[in-house]
Amino acid sequence: MVHRFGDNVDTDLIIPARYLNTSDPAELARHCMEDADPAFAGRVRPGDIIVAGANFGCGSSREHAPVAIKAAGVACVVAKSFARIFYRNAFNIGLPILECPEADEIPAGSRLQVDLATGRIRVAETGKEYQARPVPAFMQAIIAAGGLIPYVRHRLRDGR
Repeated sequence: MVHRFGDNVDTDLIIPARYLNTSDPAELARHCMEDADPAFAGRVRPGDIIVAGANFGCGSSREHAPVAIKAAGVACVVAKSFARIFYRNAFNIGLPILECPEADEIPAGSRLQVDLATGRIRVAETGKEYQARPVPAFMQAIIAAGGLIPYVRHRLRDGR
């Protein structure tokens, strides 16, 4: 199910600074999006998708923000654009994200089928499709491994 947010959702809205005294993903998940939507953490279900406007994840460079989103069960974040540091942090911790210029047209509450390789986003209820920027294969591999550190560990273990 799609949870909609607007433009310029900063990292303080994603995970308020008052919760940065922990790095426990489960604890961060309990407060995910709390200042943007106080009911979000209680409503989000595994596999749900956040859809937002431009500049998602702006603000501080904390990795807590994508960790909180991933730990809350969000399968993917689709936005018109992402703050560059958030973009890197999301892939580094294995959170799939897609940049889609038409993200603001995707209806709240809809169910999406997302293909990272092609960037295709399909609304299950209507069949309407949107085109996001595809995720390169090496970045898909980082996501599949669960983030950059597990990806590197795996590659070192395999001697690549």
